[in-house]
Amino acid sequence: MNIIEQFTGREAGAMVQFIKYALGGGMATLTHIVLFHLAAWKLFPCLQKNDWAVELFNLSVEEEDDSTRSRNSMIDNIMAFIFSNMVAYLINIYWVFEPGRHTFFVEIGLFYLVSCVSLVIGTSLMGYIIKRYGVRTTYAFATNIFMALMINYMMRKFIIFKG
Repeated sequence: MNIIEQFTGREAGAMVQFIKYALGGGMATLTHIVLFHLAAWKLFPCLQKNDWAVELFNLSVEEEDDSTRSRNSMIDNIMAFIFSNMVAYLINIYWVFEPGRHTFFVEIGLFYLVSCVSLVIGTSLMGYIIKRYGVRTTYAFATNIFMALMINYMMRKFIIFKG
């Protein structure tokens, strides 16, 4: 199977599959980042004047104390997660992995369960480092994304889908 067939179809070697997972994860992550920042700007404010999105888009924000920022960032992250995780699931079943190791409801249940575990770990870490160390929201959010990537790939590849 040539490289083009591996990228356009579902079957692929391990390296191409990981690249496809990373690309699909990038799309889901971009969805998450956009939704998180929109919510962090308008719904549950937690952005700071020196956060990259604020500076890049010249957004007006009111500074919140670290405790409020910590709580709001976690709420915003959960809201963004619900939508971005569905994007990730759809990309995974249609492009990256072979579904069918489990029934549909078990598969999507496991997908969300694994994602929820990584969400809890990443979001807790994000809230903790903001509250404890006053870390910039953007950096704390990046830590959350990194944790999710590592946990999700391993669990999806070896437990949820047919490798």
